[in-house]
Amino acid sequence: MESETNDKSLKRSVLLVATFAAFLTPFLGSAVNLALPSIGNDLNADAIELGWVISSFILSSAIFLLPLGRLADIVGRKKVFHLGILLFTISTFLILFAWNIKVLIIFRTLQGVASAMIFGTSLAIITSVFKPGERGKAMGINITAVYLGLSLGPIIGGVLTQYLGWKSIFAFLIPFGIVSLVLIQRRINTEWADASHEKFDWKGSIVYGIALFSSMYGFSKLPSVSGWIFLATGILTAVLFLFIETRIENPVFDFKLVFQNRVFAFSGIAALIHYSATSATGFFISLYLQYLKGFDARTAGLIMISQPLAMTLLSPLAGRLSDKRNPGVIASAGMAMTAIGLILLCFMTVDTPYYILILLLLLMGIGFAFFSSPNSNAIMSSVEKRHLGVASAAVGTMRMVGQMMSMGIAMMLLAVYIGKNPINPSNYPGLIAAMRTAFLVFSVLSFLGIFASLARNKKLNKS
Repeated sequence: MESETNDKSLKRSVLLVATFAAFLTPFLGSAVNLALPSIGNDLNADAIELGWVISSFILSSAIFLLPLGRLADIVGRKKVFHLGILLFTISTFLILFAWNIKVLIIFRTLQGVASAMIFGTSLAIITSVFKPGERGKAMGINITAVYLGLSLGPIIGGVLTQYLGWKSIFAFLIPFGIVSLVLIQRRINTEWADASHEKFDWKGSIVYGIALFSSMYGFSKLPSVSGWIFLATGILTAVLFLFIETRIENPVFDFKLVFQNRVFAFSGIAALIHYSATSATGFFISLYLQYLKGFDARTAGLIMISQPLAMTLLSPLAGRLSDKRNPGVIASAGMAMTAIGLILLCFMTVDTPYYILILLLLLMGIGFAFFSSPNSNAIMSSVEKRHLGVASAAVGTMRMVGQMMSMGIAMMLLAVYIGKNPINPSNYPGLIAAMRTAFLVFSVLSFLGIFASLARNKKLNKS
């Protein structure tokens, strides 16, 4: 009886801490989107540099997610998670002293590393504690916190930016980081290290980081010559990474998970495509509302809340459904709704009424809710316990790489249509053209993602 009580207490504590931490980075991401025009004016940044305020965070997070997820399996998931919250709080504090755009980008890079430590372990910790029949519900609650952060980010971020300046967004989050640290210290006394007997693959981690950085950085610099050089370097290094990982005993990423686990492979591909097709939407819509429609940050935030609000309300339902029904089918339906919303966004013009935009964002939010937690449940339920950290990191990596590809497409189109110029009325036609072209590309990606999502097994391993 005492053991059962302790088990329930641990589950509540883990879910509370993981959910609290899950709120932090999504809130920051959506709030910073609203603050971009203010950051640009304050630090005299051009459109490409503003893109890097978002991309530096995503890129560093993507590079470190997989190695840190694997390290967490070996040294302890709670330990890495705790250090991630600490680094996130410190780097957020340092941003208050950023005196130019380059320094801000450096501190955002540190935040990305911290985010990798948090998201590379949180799903693994939840999966370690909750049994298969409970995981979907727990993940639904956790992902609800992510979407709650996305929902409140535009509102609180817009108000803070308008009345106290963009740095107040970061100041607002520091107490949350401190509370998270206290909760971890006091409420979680268990450690999880199911691969503690295995060695960490430093060589593979370094090669992986180089491959991912070269590919993502090169993609963001296209169509320049340097962009193609970096992209080619990334592809060659990725081949080297595959060669190394298939020939060592304890790889940072076990490719058997891809080659021998159909559910894991296609769920990961679906996640990559989905985030590639949706992540830069908020970036473009924030610029559209504030530059082309002339709304202030607060009003733009109130309009943009419609998408994450739908995600927040429906994610718990989607999570519970994925415990009872095939999560692959539910996720595929979500992907289809997202695709329809993106197709309709392609027809948006300067004169489009704001309520039409709200309806489209709501549709995409519903699609996102029914894709995300069922897809994560499918991935985490398809692997052995010793791979939970890697699987959790894989979910995060697909999200971050997808976000980076999405922002890479956005920055490439801005470079083509606007160039390295501050956004002003003379290049507004270029901005709307870049935005509509991006939504067209994202629509095609989303349509392809439906087939990737449907390709996984009907029978999912719930062990």
